[in-house]
Amino acid sequence: MKHFASLLNDSIKENWTFPAVTNFGGTTYTYGHMAEQIEKYHILFAEAGIKKGDKIALYARNSAEWVIAYFATLTYEAVSVPFLPDFTPAAVAELGTFSECKLLIADDIAFNSLESDEKYIKQLESTPGFAGIINVKDISICVATEKALAEAQYTLDEHFAKRYPKGLSADLINYYPEERDMEAVVEISFTSGTTSATSKGVVLPARSLSVNLDFARREIPATQGGHIFAILPMAHMFGQTFDVLFPLAGGCHVYIMPGKPTPARLLEGLGRVKPFMFLTVPLVIEKIFKSMVFPAIHKFPANMLLKVPGLDRIALNKIKKGLLSAFGNGFSTGLILGGAALNREVEDLLKRMDFPYVVGYGMTECGPLISYCDKSEFAKYSCGKKADPLELRIDSADPIKVLGEIQVKGDAVMLGYYKNEEATAAAFTEDGWLKTGDMGVLDAKGNVFIKGRCKNMILTANGQNIYPEEIEDKINNLPYVMESLVVGRKNAIVALVVADYEAGKKDGMDAQALEKLINHNVLALNPELAAYSKISSTEIRTEAFEKTPKQSIKRYLYS
Repeated sequence: MKHFASLLNDSIKENWTFPAVTNFGGTTYTYGHMAEQIEKYHILFAEAGIKKGDKIALYARNSAEWVIAYFATLTYEAVSVPFLPDFTPAAVAELGTFSECKLLIADDIAFNSLESDEKYIKQLESTPGFAGIINVKDISICVATEKALAEAQYTLDEHFAKRYPKGLSADLINYYPEERDMEAVVEISFTSGTTSATSKGVVLPARSLSVNLDFARREIPATQGGHIFAILPMAHMFGQTFDVLFPLAGGCHVYIMPGKPTPARLLEGLGRVKPFMFLTVPLVIEKIFKSMVFPAIHKFPANMLLKVPGLDRIALNKIKKGLLSAFGNGFSTGLILGGAALNREVEDLLKRMDFPYVVGYGMTECGPLISYCDKSEFAKYSCGKKADPLELRIDSADPIKVLGEIQVKGDAVMLGYYKNEEATAAAFTEDGWLKTGDMGVLDAKGNVFIKGRCKNMILTANGQNIYPEEIEDKINNLPYVMESLVVGRKNAIVALVVADYEAGKKDGMDAQALEKLINHNVLALNPELAAYSKISSTEIRTEAFEKTPKQSIKRYLYS
């Protein structure tokens, strides 16, 4: 296993003139241009007094410049502390101080939000050794508490010219001057924008990023110049590792989509970029299927052809061809989904048409990958097999038949939670396995099947365990249902359902008729459910549930 820094070092040197990262519809940086920007950051870091192991926060939206700032931090041997762009300025000020960040790199929107109340920047400035705030777009200084940093922005080009009098060239790049410690901390990833009293900053060592890259390079085909279309939050480990680190360590060209990926904007981008693989969360694909695919297959003649063996292939091949075309016809690796369970109706159709897709599984605490397998071996409803060399076990008497918590051990696993010994101790078993909090089983071939979250489990009055995700999957397949949440209230199971009023209106139904139909359909599922998990009532909602950055519903808000 190679240190991730050596892979980045070699890729930049070998791909110097090739395009590395592009703001979709905007600026492109070659690997060489990216290296120049990295060197300018390094000059500013040195002028600010940043040392190896110091923390540098990154608070900005996805962009090519975000990638450069992130790489600059890692190659300087500082510790990256990425904040999701939807964190509040109060949370960023609190977490920046809590994690002892010496610098903050932000874009205009993030900086303006911090500047909206002077107390936020003052709080950051109170951090011992805090040097200032750098604008990610042009590497200018927004705030400087250190005189040297304030002056450095005016002499940056002069410093660069003095360091590289003949210009920067590939042979001068050296991000890996000596063997690095695989146990050294390289990143602190905060899983939510909460205050320090309840925050969980996942402390990741170099081995975690390195083993994830090593696995990806072995298992996912990627060629020099291959295209990636990145829409996942880069401050989140899923997007960071597989939309940024992995492709750029292999000489690929990453296109970054700004803003929210609506189905129309997403398909336009995919059609133009033609990526060899596309990483996303299931919700994005489910929206595409609900808006494009399902309406088509429920109409004549597709609805008839799909019922006739032999003829069904005609309809399936046509749907598959249309989807591949929409995704750019460049899917040598295919669609890689993660972050949540995939709707079963969507997955049934993907598998039936032999579409190139896989569902992986991971968590920030593993940097992030836990399980994955190639599309040729992927088992429906699973999330692949354990990612070697990670160890995985099911905490049950019979892992194939009896549900248990998924637990893991290996180089990918975090060191712990930053300044949170209690949470760190609670995260591991007595014999050193990380408790994922997910319940699952294995099949005879080692495929992992997740059944739900331990903390989401509903315990009934008679001691029965209900995993709401399994019921929600059935509800989400019903007509006019956008999403659902199953909760336990006063020893009863209640289904909260977000209705698609727009679709109902198109079909000639008013709100009252639509709600009556949904209520009837939801309760009609009860014969399919165990006696102890039958739905007692529904609550129809007009607004979508509030979600996390990886599009998981914030369940605690609706219990």
